[in-house]
Amino acid sequence: MESINNLLPSLTLVQQDQIKVLPEIYKELNASINVISRKDIDNLMDRHIFHSIILQKIISLKKGTEILDLGTGGGLPGIPLAICLPEVHFHLVDARRKKISVVTEITKRLGLKNVTSKHTRAEDIQNRKFDFIISRAVAPVDKLLGWSRPLLKKKHNHAVPNGLFAWKGGSPEKETSLLPKHEYSEVYPLSDYTDDEYYSEKYILYVQG
Repeated sequence: MESINNLLPSLTLVQQDQIKVLPEIYKELNASINVISRKDIDNLMDRHIFHSIILQKIISLKKGTEILDLGTGGGLPGIPLAICLPEVHFHLVDARRKKISVVTEITKRLGLKNVTSKHTRAEDIQNRKFDFIISRAVAPVDKLLGWSRPLLKKKHNHAVPNGLFAWKGGSPEKETSLLPKHEYSEVYPLSDYTDDEYYSEKYILYVQG
């Protein structure tokens, strides 16, 4: 498995330290509030943190970009991405208050200034628009798109139009078949970026907003 440093050689020493300490923080907090499967807690770096930041191989996000992490759970993929992209602002929301309490605590411990977190549902977000919506293991893509589309900015500032990035596993065809035929989508197999067998059937699905 590639190290974090090999994947993202531009990380500062501070960012590298923040990434490296994340597993310890999650293990501590997970003992009281379960945000990571206990059977998977020892694979945080390879299966959760790496899984989160791999988005940067797909899109280069500009300074000032606003990202909504929908159904963030314990802060994945938002927190690892926020560490790597300090000039991008991440808004992490979840309908479960306990999960957001973990996000708030981790953000505080790491001193992340580009993260806000809130206990809320996508349907209740008002007066805010975002460049992209990200979501990891939350819901089928048609539901995600329905929640996301009203929250996307109309103005595009990237080569990739504003839209949804959903972390998925299994059959891409099963997910894309849920979308109306006129929707534009792209599948990014994560096996293109790592030789780890764990990622052989995992991908990120982009749907234009």
